[in-house]
Amino acid sequence: MKDVREEYHAEGLTQVSLHDDPLEQARLWVDEAIEAGLPLPNAMTLATVSADGQPSSRVVLLKGIEGGGFTFFTHYDSRKGEEIAANPKVSFTMFWQPFDRQMIVIGEAHKVDREESDSYFASRPYASQVSAAISPQSQPASREWLEEEVKRLEQEFPSAPVPRPQMWGGYRIIPTELQFWHGRPSRLHDRFRYTRQAASGVKGLIPSATPSPEFCMPTSMARVRAVCGSSRSNRAMP
Repeated sequence: MKDVREEYHAEGLTQVSLHDDPLEQARLWVDEAIEAGLPLPNAMTLATVSADGQPSSRVVLLKGIEGGGFTFFTHYDSRKGEEIAANPKVSFTMFWQPFDRQMIVIGEAHKVDREESDSYFASRPYASQVSAAISPQSQPASREWLEEEVKRLEQEFPSAPVPRPQMWGGYRIIPTELQFWHGRPSRLHDRFRYTRQAASGVKGLIPSATPSPEFCMPTSMARVRAVCGSSRSNRAMP
């Protein structure tokens, strides 16, 4: 392929500029992307793993940061839903190119309660409710069949609300690790990583000066700056 190289010009990150709570930092970055009018500012590339260890990824939309995690909605009988049922460990990445920012979240995905799924489904546009109700996720279907199913359901439910399908609902990803990356000139990027110790809660962030992008201290939510001054670190990042 043709060589493509993008130079970064942003000022980057400093430890004092980051919020002590990584969820609040994530909310800040997402809100800034939304307010700037970036296209699909809440798009995230979600990676899941099958029971036999085969990874797959796709773009979904982040719908909230609450309850200690990140919420999205989908079909439970889709490929991603089946893989989460077999292995709840997931990861997602959000990249905002105009800001030279990337966020990586690693954690476990769990279904939200029925009331939350019902509430969000009812808030969707009527056409989106219909399409969610008739769409056989991750299964082959012809365009003609889909359009006939839309007509059938529109006749049965000519206006909202359409009942939420039992196999459609939300997941909340509870993070065990968050990374905030910021591009800088000459590939001397900044990266800060937060990790959760299994026996602790989200609170109690402890900053660390450990200059390594490869590991972080097992504290409650250790914040580690990855000093990306080596060519090895630079090659590992976009």
